[in-house]
Amino acid sequence: MSDRDPVSLTASLDEVMRSLRGADRREVGGLFGRWEEVVGAQIAAHVRPVRLDDGVLLVEVVEPAWATQVTFLSAGLRERLATEIGVTVERIEVRVAGRAVVRTEGRAKPRGRDTPLVD
Repeated sequence: MSDRDPVSLTASLDEVMRSLRGADRREVGGLFGRWEEVVGAQIAAHVRPVRLDDGVLLVEVVEPAWATQVTFLSAGLRERLATEIGVTVERIEVRVAGRAVVRTEGRAKPRGRDTPLVD
């Protein structure tokens, strides 16, 4: 195949996503498209996925209490994502809408001038 041969849009999108160190389109589509189904309506009402990058899932929560809840639920959430849609998430980072990112495993690192919500 030469550089001038046509390439399918699907193959092109997969290549672009891999070059950005992200998941492939099936993983991203499954994660974002089936979020409520996988995590349940109650969690989905308060927690939304923002980005999946190199095994790190960034989620945004509506209030600090949900940041704590996601921390406690992270192992189960990661397991469900793996079994239900085949997405490997090594770590979940949580941010309260408009605040710093909080890691569920390891120490949180401040982003900008914000301070972590959880040590």
